Amino acid sequence: MSRGRGTVNKVILVGRLGADPQLKYTPSGRANASFSLATNAVWKDQEGNQQERTDWHRITAWGKLAEIMGEYLKKGSYVYLEGRIQTRTYEDNNNVKKWITEVVVSDMEMLGKKGDNRGSAPAEDAPPDFSESSEPDDVPF
Repeated sequence: MSRGRGTVNKVILVGRLGADPQLKYTPSGRANASFSLATNAVWKDQEGNQQERTDWHRITAWGKLAEIMGEYLKKGSYVYLEGRIQTRTYEDNNNVKKWITEVVVSDMEMLGKKGDNRGSAPAEDAPPDFSESSEPDDVPF
């Protein structure tokens, strides 16, 4: 692990897309994808009743990863994302300063069943994917 100034900015999220990714390009041709991601927390309250809360996260990605997201992800897709939190400011039409906090994604893995862009089943419910290279005869020990 590299030693920096003693800070870490890393986010890991597993959730479902709230809408199809919006894919745009900068004037220089760099791709940008943005979408919302829902994560859920479930717990039992003091009376034993199940409670649930959904948190929504603003997600953005750049470059080739953004293009892949735009092509393969859809509303409801189940994904694993890694990235960092970033807060930026802008002025609205009334010259009021606004802040946006988002997760800038650097790594993504699509979860769920193979071929299911919506990822309707969580990864733990999907059958294991055994490729030819994972056959017992190919194990080096």
